[in-house]
Amino acid sequence: MTATEQRPRSDVPELAFTSMTAWLRDIAQDEPNRVGLREKVFGIWQETTYGEYWELVKTVGMALWALGVRPGDKVAIHSENRLAWVVSDLAVQGIQAVSVGLYSTNPAPEVHYLLNHSESKVLIAEDQEQVDKALAVRDHLPHLEKIIYLEPRGVRTYDDPVLMSWDVFLALGRQQLIESPGRFDELTDGIELDTTATIVYTSGTTGPPKGAMLTNRNLVWTAGRAIGVIAAEKITTARVELLSYLPLCHVFGRLYDLAFGIASRATVNFAESIDTVVADLAEIQPTYFPAPPRIWEKMSAAAQIRMADASPVKKALYRVFLKAGMWNADRILEKGSRGLLGNVVHGAGWLLVYRSLQKKLGMSRCLQAVSGAAPIAPEVLKFFMAVGVPIVEGWGMTETNALGTVNRPGRIKLGTIGEPLDGCELRIAGDGEILTRHPAVFKGYFKDPEATAEAIDDEGWFSTGDVGEWDGNHIRIIDRKKDIIITAGGKNVSPSELENLLKVSPFIKEAMVVGDRRKFVSALIGIEFDVVANWAQRKGITFTTYRDLSEKPEVTELIRKQVDRANEDLARVEQIKQFKLIPKELDHDQGELTATQKIKRKVLAEEFSDLIEGMYS
Repeated sequence: MTATEQRPRSDVPELAFTSMTAWLRDIAQDEPNRVGLREKVFGIWQETTYGEYWELVKTVGMALWALGVRPGDKVAIHSENRLAWVVSDLAVQGIQAVSVGLYSTNPAPEVHYLLNHSESKVLIAEDQEQVDKALAVRDHLPHLEKIIYLEPRGVRTYDDPVLMSWDVFLALGRQQLIESPGRFDELTDGIELDTTATIVYTSGTTGPPKGAMLTNRNLVWTAGRAIGVIAAEKITTARVELLSYLPLCHVFGRLYDLAFGIASRATVNFAESIDTVVADLAEIQPTYFPAPPRIWEKMSAAAQIRMADASPVKKALYRVFLKAGMWNADRILEKGSRGLLGNVVHGAGWLLVYRSLQKKLGMSRCLQAVSGAAPIAPEVLKFFMAVGVPIVEGWGMTETNALGTVNRPGRIKLGTIGEPLDGCELRIAGDGEILTRHPAVFKGYFKDPEATAEAIDDEGWFSTGDVGEWDGNHIRIIDRKKDIIITAGGKNVSPSELENLLKVSPFIKEAMVVGDRRKFVSALIGIEFDVVANWAQRKGITFTTYRDLSEKPEVTELIRKQVDRANEDLARVEQIKQFKLIPKELDHDQGELTATQKIKRKVLAEEFSDLIEGMYS
């Protein structure tokens, strides 16, 4: 099998619906009383059935129609995950308009860029914070005509005709439904598969975010694939419980909460906020759970902290059964299952250790967990496999609507992103770049035909920017093409691989490996404040701030040991010879991280140039 060999796709089934909105209508007609959404109001979970879900979508759609939104117009949603987000998204698509999602963490300059670039006509904003950002830049937004606010607190006193409350907005929609009862269904029935349904902006690690146009075909095909990819044979008529916390303006969150959520007729539970995810996880115990590596790393670190503070008996049991779990994980990786003896060992571990740990992590009912959106260290995946959480790694991008490859249960290879999904073609170009082609690949970049032509060739192959290699039927990501380091000696080094090795340590939160055109490889490292603070307190080390803690010589020595441990698994040319601790926590508002919490290498290289040069002086 050659390095550039193309992997064929299976036959692609016909699509049952022309839009996700039409799919929702079908469920509402078939099972109107099935619970579709749950949202906490004053601490109490409130349920919305699929029948009520559909009525809300129609109401919002006709309210937008009354405001003059027409097919092809853009409607932006600036909010954390909540019922109004998914309702608005499907309503916008239902009237043949285009939805645009903004991260709740986007500062005013980014809000200006996204609203202006997308030419959004209406903005649905969550609260005063988001409204204020839009109002601050409104004079530079010629297309924006109306701002609908969901939470009235702090905004109701504003005297500005551009503002409209959610309640007044819904009343407008209800009136329109009375006056034109069949219009929304007619608009939904008229949706064409290849028209743009939503614009999803890329994270913008190297420049301004680009708007990826996803069509109705992209979304519906993805939803059809999601059942086989996520649930496979495990999906039954039993209720599927999802926890919605991944930003809905990101394709990873959309894949689960909207595509898979509708396709599996799930109950989607909205986390109260990003700060309550741990508590919400423990309460909901979802059946399927997606997360980026940062979440899995944090959960793993939290488990280790909990064990460090446990009683001697619990510590001993944890050590014994973590070791037993790692042995079982090796059996799963080698043979595809634990086997009879492994199941006996796992049963004992479940009674004494795993059951309690899974419940605290919110994973006690999880049928499948997925890590995606960025590379993850194999050691982190193996930890969760060891404690009985059925976790796999997958790969996809904004431009592929989150679909591409996945490690399938029974055929897992750690360190790979799995095998191409059914219906997805994938090949590796001569320079190592991964190319893919399937019905979920985006239409192109909004208002950027040059970037579109560069990304998608005449045969429909999308150039991902990721460099990879085949490992049997699995594929291994080496790094982003633009990020690969070439040392002064001419050796190619993958920074993300080294960064993941470092972040296996519960004491390390961020890492940026440098060394392009340098004699050796070095790293900027950010500590995991909560974990290192816990360690320092147990050692009797006093400190005040993050900076103070990071500058303690004992902390530097602690991180040095973590770096030395990572170096044991590296070839000499890859080993990290020097490191410096970043004296502050990285922040999205200050442009150091993207909205998806990825480091902006160019920004950090400029901001901490003195630290970098100090490692090479």
